[in-house]
Amino acid sequence: MDLIGTSKSCGEVDVEALAVAVFKDEKPASGLLKQLDAAANGMISDAIGSEEFKGKQGDTAYFHVSSKNLKARRILLIGCGDSSSHKAAQISQMAGTATRFLRGKNIKTIAIVPRVENDAERVAQTAAVGAVMGLFEPDKYRTKEKEKREIKSTTIVIEGADKKAVQRGADRGRIIGESTNFARDLANEPGAWMTPTIMAERAKQVAKEFGLRFDVLDQKQMEKLGMGALLGVARGSDEPPKLIVLKYEPSRFRSRKGDLLALVGKGITFDSGGISLKPGENMELMKYDMTGAATVIGTMRAIAQLKPSVPVLGVAPCSENLPSGKATKPGDVLRAMTGKTIEVINTDAEGRLVLADAIAYAKMLGATKIIDLATLTGAVSIALGDVNTAILGTDQELIDQVIASGREVGEKFWQLPLDDEYTKQIKSDIADIRNIGGKKAGTITAAAFLKEFAEETPWAHLDIAGTAWGDPATAYRSKGPTGIAVRTLVEFIERSAQAN
Repeated sequence: MDLIGTSKSCGEVDVEALAVAVFKDEKPASGLLKQLDAAANGMISDAIGSEEFKGKQGDTAYFHVSSKNLKARRILLIGCGDSSSHKAAQISQMAGTATRFLRGKNIKTIAIVPRVENDAERVAQTAAVGAVMGLFEPDKYRTKEKEKREIKSTTIVIEGADKKAVQRGADRGRIIGESTNFARDLANEPGAWMTPTIMAERAKQVAKEFGLRFDVLDQKQMEKLGMGALLGVARGSDEPPKLIVLKYEPSRFRSRKGDLLALVGKGITFDSGGISLKPGENMELMKYDMTGAATVIGTMRAIAQLKPSVPVLGVAPCSENLPSGKATKPGDVLRAMTGKTIEVINTDAEGRLVLADAIAYAKMLGATKIIDLATLTGAVSIALGDVNTAILGTDQELIDQVIASGREVGEKFWQLPLDDEYTKQIKSDIADIRNIGGKKAGTITAAAFLKEFAEETPWAHLDIAGTAWGDPATAYRSKGPTGIAVRTLVEFIERSAQAN
């Protein structure tokens, strides 16, 4: 789909349909809404007056029109709720609703008209991201009832703005939206078709296409480095583990004191729980236990094109977690890359094991700041549901910056505590630590485990288990992988570049 930014008026834009943002209880008394009402022969006034359309978040009203003052022959009104709470999330959702709704009507060319209060380039970017993300469908393996209709072009209309700025925003939004959808596609793949080896191949393709440095560690290299935690998880599977490394290096590198941010993402391409076998119900969703790694690869794909002025390292430890005669058993002791010993109480707490060695390896490669993300605990869904992503860590400035970046792009993060007392729950009687801390504060004790490997390096942990999968579908998003945190991490990296 082509994405075009324009500063023309809505009447001048040559498209089949206009999608227009409308606030709650807004009346067509003046401005664009009045102009559109005239084109619709008063049908908009009728819909609003009868309260058929109230402008509440997600409301839609669709009109066929014919007017010499309007090239479009369809108008879609999309409710954005109260104007006082109109932020990035609402802009993105409005644009996603527009593309999904109008694709369903087999419209080929559309224009999205968001509400703009200040930064036209930023609004255009946000709308473009939402428009692209709205078109993602998880139906690639269907042979029947597959969504085949396509929108050929979407124009972001911000009347009177700097045309070049609007186009820049649309271009950047396309890159971020496509990279988010790339991560969603990875997460949606069946476990048999997204093994650690295949995931490494997909990452290599990204590196080749967009100019990233690529490396991958195989089992022998991991053994040489002493990655006993990651290898302990992989032992139960016939599929060999892979540790993927992507690096972005700007052509004009500006950094303070050799700073290097590492993004570390859990890549369990299928998680049965190992010997501590999960219940069979909904186990098919455990194909998405590699969403952290997918997010890292998607983020690296975006920044390779956006080209911020700071280097970024992406590390993705990938393995399956399966039961077999070779699998790690509850009660076994593993030795991590750092030499720290881990008593395995539950083999279904495997994500923290692969992350432990990956965090240590990122530090060995020179990382001075680490953000890890993982579908790590079921407990986070109990605590925060599917609204907020949990964030914990050792560096409050880093945590605050991630939260602020998320707020800017419309993704929510909520900080949980990480007091020293929680570390007592992972104390082992026979090893340095154990891999679970009991029933209490499961999300926090999982982070406390990872803290043992981040050590003094500034570090933040994102538990995306509750937000990485969306069910049911919404007006602006399909059911399935959400691509959570790609937008936030891109925003965080670009802010870091501006601060240097």
